[in-house]
Amino acid sequence: MNQKIGMAGSLISSISVALFAVFMLIVFNFGSFFVCIFLALGFVLMISTFAHECKPDRKAAANAALIFAAVYCVVILLVYFAQTTSVRLDRLNEQAIQIVDYSKSGLYFNYDLLGYGLMALSTFFIGLTIRANTKVDKWLKWLLILHGTFFIPCLIMPMLGIFSSGDYWAGVVALEFWCAYFIPICILSFVHFKKRTE
Repeated sequence: MNQKIGMAGSLISSISVALFAVFMLIVFNFGSFFVCIFLALGFVLMISTFAHECKPDRKAAANAALIFAAVYCVVILLVYFAQTTSVRLDRLNEQAIQIVDYSKSGLYFNYDLLGYGLMALSTFFIGLTIRANTKVDKWLKWLLILHGTFFIPCLIMPMLGIFSSGDYWAGVVALEFWCAYFIPICILSFVHFKKRTE
């Protein structure tokens, strides 16, 4: 059962990221926001399964990964639920739009980056728990750990006002790169969990 939950989480995450990449290219914002809700949920399932299977001497790292994943999930759900409901459906005044609308690079955009920074921390710590005995697990471990470096720019760039110019396509290029990096993590995680069910 545990490994099947991990497989489901990995599958949900990989499909969500792939759809996110496509929706950004075709400028379907509602779709991009909507699938990020499922990415957050799938990611928590994936990290929970890694944490469950880790050895006792690595439980501190697993617990840190779980907590960072949970906080990431809460932040992301708040951001994207707002985008798919209040921002899309309500008649907000200009000041509220500036704060809440993701496309304005305001507060909720910064919260989004903070959320993905926490996701990166989660992958770093869960990567430390993996005992890499196979080629798949070695790749997975190092992709997870290296993904942790995304924490620093996600934390620092909003403080420097780098995204205030609002260049949509520059952001798309950066996010497409992230998608190309993260999809293999999801696929290798699925393979990792599937092998443990055999």
